[in-house]
Amino acid sequence: MATVLRAVLRPFRWLPSRPRPATEMPFRARSDGVGLLYPHHIPTSPLQKALLAAGSAAMALYNPYRHDMVAVLGETTGHRTLKVLRDQMRRDPEGAQILQERPRISTSTLDLGKLQSLPEGSLGREYLRFLDVNRVSPDTRAPTRFVDDEELAYVIQRYREVHDMLHTLLGMPTNILGEIVVKWFEAVQTGLPMCILGALFGPIQLSAQSLQVLVSELIPWAIQNGRRAPCLLNLYYEQRWEQPLRALREELGITAPPTHVQGLA
Repeated sequence: MATVLRAVLRPFRWLPSRPRPATEMPFRARSDGVGLLYPHHIPTSPLQKALLAAGSAAMALYNPYRHDMVAVLGETTGHRTLKVLRDQMRRDPEGAQILQERPRISTSTLDLGKLQSLPEGSLGREYLRFLDVNRVSPDTRAPTRFVDDEELAYVIQRYREVHDMLHTLLGMPTNILGEIVVKWFEAVQTGLPMCILGALFGPIQLSAQSLQVLVSELIPWAIQNGRRAPCLLNLYYEQRWEQPLRALREELGITAPPTHVQGLA
């Protein structure tokens, strides 16, 4: 399977391995004579998408930390679901504003000094704390490549860039158990095939203790909160930095997790 994936990707090796800053990658329709709809776009046939989906699924299951393969899987399997999510955003005032303004999240668009100066317990301060404690960066999200619709490409890019916001809202760390819990929440919220796949097969790598906690406590909690909360793609997080995280959770109907997962893996 890895050989098949390499063969499909071979024509695309010219792509830069590191994503460019968000401000350099606007999502707007353009015409440059070669059929590209947005920066980094790679037009692909249905057969190529099927091969990419199969290969990336196999690689992502083998190594869940291959975020590049997870990204390819999401882009090649989620077209119908992305249209549903896009339509949900269009019907919501906050979501429609996001689609119109196309905000991006990266170190080049975030005012880290301002976030640091916000009150303790605010969304912006807690998000910054999450990045620091877990040693993650918003710049690590891969650019969209294989979605053949400019607006849907932005929707999945936005989904990736607010992923750490979900960790912050749910109080989940970035260890494998925390990632699986977030995937269950995202699967219920979005219905994206890659989220469902990650939620179902991610637990294979857990210890017996963590698996028991996941099945008995954390999955029911994630499903309940995912169903109760409105679509979190409709949150304009950048306009809510000063909002207390506790108040935002209450607004969304998100409850505290039933157990502390930092020490579990």
